[in-house]
Amino acid sequence: MREEELLKMKTWAVVGATENQEKYGYKIYQKLKSRGYKVYPVNPNYSEVEGDKCYSNLSELPEVPDVIDMVVAPRHGIKVVEEAARLGIKNIWLQPGTVNDELLKLAEEKGINTVQACVLVALNYV
Repeated sequence: MREEELLKMKTWAVVGATENQEKYGYKIYQKLKSRGYKVYPVNPNYSEVEGDKCYSNLSELPEVPDVIDMVVAPRHGIKVVEEAARLGIKNIWLQPGTVNDELLKLAEEKGINTVQACVLVALNYV
């Protein structure tokens, strides 16, 4: 699946969302939200991001998102891919620095579509 197709989907979860405005987890969450996406922050270290309830994991979300935007290191991402597969999530957007061969192989084995790109850049073209 291509970037443009994922950007048409409107319910996202940002895994690695943060209150730290210098980090990509904040910038991505804020940008998706400002563009009209329904977006859920996921990070066990926060109770809120931008005044919104932050969830510890994907299983806690009130609905299954169309796309996960991954903003965590690959060692954490493996667990996220496994959880996504259990929940039936089919699309993961992998930010630069969040991917390794093991994670890509696991996603492929689980039948999950992956896109490797910076969503902040891609959103400038929609």
